[in-house]
Amino acid sequence: MIPDEFFMKLALREGYKGLGWTSPNPPVGAILVNPHTQEIIAKGYHKRYGHAHAEVEVINKAGEKAKGAILYVTLEPCSHYGKTPPCTEKIFSAGISKLICGIRDPNPLAKGGLEYLKSKGIEVKVGILEKEIKILNRFFLSYILRNRPWIILKIAASLDGKIAISTGESKWITDEKARKYVHKLRHICDAILVGKNTVLKDNPELTCRLIKGKNPIRFVLDSNLSLGPNFKIFEIDKNKKTIIVCGQKINSGKEQIFKKKRIEVWKVPLKKKKIDLRAFLEICHKKEITSILVEGGSQIYGSFIEEGLVDEIFYFVGSLIIGDKKGISAIERSPLKTLESALYLKDLKVKSIGNSYLFHGYTQEGINLLNIPLGSL
Repeated sequence: MIPDEFFMKLALREGYKGLGWTSPNPPVGAILVNPHTQEIIAKGYHKRYGHAHAEVEVINKAGEKAKGAILYVTLEPCSHYGKTPPCTEKIFSAGISKLICGIRDPNPLAKGGLEYLKSKGIEVKVGILEKEIKILNRFFLSYILRNRPWIILKIAASLDGKIAISTGESKWITDEKARKYVHKLRHICDAILVGKNTVLKDNPELTCRLIKGKNPIRFVLDSNLSLGPNFKIFEIDKNKKTIIVCGQKINSGKEQIFKKKRIEVWKVPLKKKKIDLRAFLEICHKKEITSILVEGGSQIYGSFIEEGLVDEIFYFVGSLIIGDKKGISAIERSPLKTLESALYLKDLKVKSIGNSYLFHGYTQEGINLLNIPLGSL
């Protein structure tokens, strides 16, 4: 007998294909298996927000072969009407004999799918590869359980911890392979965020031009709305959207200049003359933004860390030593009183990418979310 974990890993692999496309819905993968021969009948995943869910996708692919099959799905099937009809009704009408799912759906609107299927005589099992599936759904879990986006810091620094030389030049600390990896991160996230100094020094586009993927919403934090509108990040077309985030007391004329260029302006409260990040994230949640990739600069990184708002870090280390005593450090935050106040990463993993090394880990805040029990049947 092939273990359930084997087929759930295949369903998990399917789910990752939808990551970046389904927000604010979760990415979900599904597999239909013949219980007698253990043959895979069909594979599927939730392709885009508003499209058929993974369960419906595989059942439609399987046709009559779905009758009597075992359905492996990463997340509990929904039992409510949303953008699409309930998946539970499709599962029941297709004649599925057994359903095995990875984790329960934490969304109060979607709960009850397993109970419904069990009441219809379908054998139900939950709790396979929970940790791995929670990682796949970490953006969605944060959105539902914490009412804020999942926050990722992406940092590219030299071996001596600098992100730029004293003139501000920073291109390129890492090679193209590492930059392509970053563009994949941009694709899976709903939004990307930088401060005004990054715009001034690098004039970045912040798109996914090196890969085939969607461009995230681009946030620029500029407390006093001091930037001009002629930077690359403010070039707008149907595939690019930029939002500038400023304080509530700003020049209305300047605001109108941006609005004429179809740049959204979000006015949020300030905290110690900086954007109040928690207030900003509250707005993001209301706008159904489930994940943000923070790409700089050093003071922005420090602010997110000081507020305890970081969940995950991708720290790229290039194969160079800058040695510029006035160079810009990767992270700048207020002085620490004890080493215990430093940010410690959990589940840290290191791998080489081109001529760079990637250090990837989660903060305690991120781990705490991934450890929240979602219940059993």
